[in-house]
Amino acid sequence: MTAATTRLSSKGQIVIPKEIRDALHWQPGHELTLVATEAGVLLKSSAPKKTLRLEDLRGFIDYDGPPIPIEELCQPVDYGDDWEASERRNR
Repeated sequence: MTAATTRLSSKGQIVIPKEIRDALHWQPGHELTLVATEAGVLLKSSAPKKTLRLEDLRGFIDYDGPPIPIEELCQPVDYGDDWEASERRNR
């Protein structure tokens, strides 16, 4: 765990030391949440609110080969032989 000390400025600002920002991969503009607790203040990284759409994944996986007909892609997969071989290895 990394720890550091900082001071509150006259404008109510604090500087999060570089070693802490680097350890947490925080970049400028990263959203943080302050929570007042009985023990003090908790500083948390806010979860990103980006949602993916199917269109965002287009081209995500590269395939370098001949086109595969849709009929071949849609054929059911038989895992039976693989499953039985795996079961024999695990005995």
